[in-house]
Amino acid sequence: MKELLSLLLFAPSMLIAQSPFDGTWMTRLDTAQFPKKPDKYLVDKGTYHCLTCVPKVDAKADGTDQKVTGHPYFDTISIHIVDPNTVEVTQKKDGRISFTETDTVSSDGNTMTAKFVDSSEAKPVDGKVTYTRVDKGPAGANAVSGSWSVQKVDSVSSNGLSSTYQSTADGLKWSDPNGASYDAKFDGKDYPIEGDPGHTMVSLKRIDKNIIEETDKRNGKVVGVSRMTVSKDGKSMKVEFNDKERGTTTTYLMEKQS
Repeated sequence: MKELLSLLLFAPSMLIAQSPFDGTWMTRLDTAQFPKKPDKYLVDKGTYHCLTCVPKVDAKADGTDQKVTGHPYFDTISIHIVDPNTVEVTQKKDGRISFTETDTVSSDGNTMTAKFVDSSEAKPVDGKVTYTRVDKGPAGANAVSGSWSVQKVDSVSSNGLSSTYQSTADGLKWSDPNGASYDAKFDGKDYPIEGDPGHTMVSLKRIDKNIIEETDKRNGKVVGVSRMTVSKDGKSMKVEFNDKERGTTTTYLMEKQS
């Protein structure tokens, strides 16, 4: 999600033409810096606990849909224990699958691979993430149990990495290839992300011609703040995302494609 500059009040067409944000941008996974705070899970005695989810998730690990509350992108979760080292997670919203993930721990117990498909928007995004163990779970628990930090994002389908921005005379339009978009102004007001089942609202603040700050809200509460900074040569953009719910920060670069 990004923003635009204002140049001359009497020349909005010039403003739009000269915006450094305009165009399509692609995330570079090799530049991502992930939070130090680990994710924590416990899969033991027929139950699944996501201890760092917001809010926390507690569900029977019997492969059936379990109701959960307080999550914007799912209202049921199903946990299937495949074997002592593998767990499958399926999330649904209004009866429709919104996210699936298969977590597999290596034979030495030190690495976990998560293969996922995010179907929350109109087009699915798939990928693979590798985690490194920080702490072990209790004896006898499934190997997925314990604390894990992201080592790297191995892959994400291209439609999950692309964003397009278009300036307007007094704001910015954003869209992704999967059906989500917004049309917001630099007036501090909240605007909806269309196509987002989480019903996120966006407000934009222009810091200067190359820096935009975006604030995301759900139910009136700030859940994240992104600062986008376009380089002087206009070829790259640094994104710093502060997750206000989890107290973490992620940074990465995007490269301009067109």
